[in-house]
This record gives sequence, structure tokens and C-alpha cells, in this order.
Amino acid sequence: MPTLRQFEYLVALDDHGHFGRAAAALHVSQPTLSQQLKQLEERLAAVLVDRGPNGVALTPIGRDVVGKVRAILAEVQDVKRIAARSAERMAGTFRFGVSPTLGPYLLPEVIARLHRDFPDMKLHIRDGIPDEQVQHLRNGMLDLLLSPLPVAGDDLEIEPLFREPLSVVAPPDHPLAAREAVKQADLAGQAFLSLDLRHHYHRQVREICDGLGAIVLKDYEGTSLDSIRQMVASGIALALLPELYLRSEAGGERSIVRLDVIDWSAYRSVGLIWRRSSPAAEMFRVVAAAIGKAAREAMTRPAG
Repeated sequence: MPTLRQFEYLVALDDHGHFGRAAAALHVSQPTLSQQLKQLEERLAAVLVDRGPNGVALTPIGRDVVGKVRAILAEVQDVKRIAARSAERMAGTFRFGVSPTLGPYLLPEVIARLHRDFPDMKLHIRDGIPDEQVQHLRNGMLDLLLSPLPVAGDDLEIEPLFREPLSVVAPPDHPLAAREAVKQADLAGQAFLSLDLRHHYHRQVREICDGLGAIVLKDYEGTSLDSIRQMVASGIALALLPELYLRSEAGGERSIVRLDVIDWSAYRSVGLIWRRSSPAAEMFRVVAAAIGKAAREAMTRPAG
């Protein structure tokens, strides 16, 4: 049977894409890692690694296997944590995935509070695309995830945290910016900006625009909420921006105007997610409560 150590070798090779770097990361010699991977292939009766003249890569079956292996190693890590944890102690290092549309505008204060209250708990923050990070959570590359909802999965624990208003923003010289109030019908036919289509935010903006009869511009996708705000300020189009961003010092309403749409509103829901099998569930609920409290406080403070 394959060993867990051989599984770790395969994951390291996938992470680093190089025998030498993978061996160094695991503090073993390169011949040891290569030999163990060869034994793993023999035990599975499958070629997992393409050892070509231009470098090393996993074969298609190797990529399928490494996905399962990551999930197995995550379960093993959970078992170790169950055995080692203290019921009264908030401790450990956890890989925390966050959406770039949330983390920079919410987490700094939350992390500071958690570090003050639980100094033995460390959160390793990893920005990324929510859809991709859900898969990383499942295969053990992440321990918990702050993400827009919905997210589905019987293997996941999903803790809804808050609903965040979305506002329509415009450049200061846009005809709608001069109005004290705007109606939903005034947004029909207007062009809106969004992030690239891998983001949950993009899908929500498209759904909202479909309901308004508005247009989502192609080839103008932003890479961040800041880039969207800057493109709005330059006069390219309108946008939908979240309340936490508009109220934050990192984001804000510089060079744009928030429109008062009197007969329309939109929200996004945000939650904290972890594997249902995680032994740190009690700890993660404390993190969830801290994030939810910080978000509600931030949305009641003056902008900027």
C-alpha cells in the first residue's frame, strides 16, 4: 500500500514543479524523493510523473491522484489536531482564504482583535478567487474561507455572517450624478464595470444588470475593486461597489459619486466556511463571530 509520506512527496512535487525544490521543502535528498515516487507509481500501477527533458510535471492521472491525495492528507491533519488540541486553548496556525473583494477592507481590524485575544492562534491569509478557494478548502490547501455566498456542499460547514449593501457609483460628470435621486428605470441601458468572470462578484453584477436592463462591459474587467473605482472615476462606466469598500480607508469614494436609487436595492451575503470534518470548528465559530461583529460595526460608521 502507498504510504502517507509518499503522498506528501507527490503533493510537494506538484506544489514546486521541481524534484530539487520539492526535496528541499521536505528536508530529504532528491534521490530519496525520486525513489519514493517511483515506488508509489509501482504500487499504484500508474505513471504519475512525466519526467521529460524540459522539466517535470504530473501526468493527467497524476493530477487526478494528487487531488485525492490532498484531501486524504487534510483528513489526516484534522485527526492530528483532534489528538493534540486543548478544549480551552485557541491555538494553531490556519490557512485562511479570503476574497480580494473582502479581505483588504474588513480583515485588518479583525486580525488585530483576534491576535490580541488569542495570541496563540495564527492566521495565514491567502487571497484568491472564491470558486478556486472552495476547492482548495476541500483538498486541504486551506483550513477556512471567507467568501461571498452561496457556496454549496454537504462536506462544508457554512456560517452566514452578514448581508452587505451594494451601491451604484458613477463618475462626477455623469448625467445621473447631478440628480438628487435616481430611479431604477434610469439605469436601463447604462454600462457597468465588473471583475473578471471567475469572480462571484462578476456573476452577481451580471444578474443585477440583467434585472435592470443594463449592460456589463466586456474587455474592461477590473483586477480589484480599486481598479473598478478608478475606471469609474475616469468616465468609462458605472459600477456596483460593496458598502465595506466604500466605507473603508483602503477603498472609499474618492473621485466617484454614490447614486441614490430610490426604488431599488441590492445586497451580497458573506459567510465563513470550513470542512465539516475539521476539529477546529469551535475555534472557527469564534473567528466567524469576530468577523460578523466587525462588519456590522464598519457598516454603521461614517465612510472613510
